[in-house]
Amino acid sequence: MEQIYINNPPSRIADLVGLKKKGSAVTCETRFDIMPVDFAYRDNPFQAFIFLCRYKGTIDAEDYEFRKCYARGCPDNLCPHVSQAVMVANRYLQKDYRRLEQGGIKIKRHLFDLDDMTVKFDGYQKEHDATLVIHDYINIAREGNEVAVTVTLEYVPGVEHFVGYDNEMTFMMVGFNITCLGKTHRYERCLACYQTEREKEEKEYRINIANERLKILYEEFDQASIKYEKKLF
Repeated sequence: MEQIYINNPPSRIADLVGLKKKGSAVTCETRFDIMPVDFAYRDNPFQAFIFLCRYKGTIDAEDYEFRKCYARGCPDNLCPHVSQAVMVANRYLQKDYRRLEQGGIKIKRHLFDLDDMTVKFDGYQKEHDATLVIHDYINIAREGNEVAVTVTLEYVPGVEHFVGYDNEMTFMMVGFNITCLGKTHRYERCLACYQTEREKEEKEYRINIANERLKILYEEFDQASIKYEKKLF
């Protein structure tokens, strides 16, 4: 098993759990943002919504705050539909809640909700298959099925739109082309991001975060005998 590093102040769920296991007093609460972002993907601009959870609290009475992107959704076909994205986001959010609770950290469970957005479900679940995430394919492999994954890593520029100002960001995206049960599926996740104008100050640190998250996934791939080529940022 590869060593997992613990950052303090924390920037990942794993950091919070690791610090708690080391004896720190950890508190945690969440706040959600569903943020419109203009992406410039391979010179093909498009707008999407990213589902952000901001974690904040204290470590031994010292304040911390970090954010995690749980999904990206579009109202068109350039990336997963917004209604699909909110379901993906909530699945991973509940997985992180379980990790926090199992690590002894109390957390109030809130979920992403589209009620305040103009984009609604609009019968999406009736028209589309069940939403699968990467861990569903890991479970399919654990059941003895052959699964192969092609991993693609990319830096994708985007502009987040806040009330009164814009924020240029670079998103570190991983794309999975998954072949199993006679079909090929596409799935993607954002592993980290940094302010574009602060690339020199933030990029290396965010690369470490993204790669630590990839290493955890790759370890699960290995345990499930998934065929893949290991790539890191």
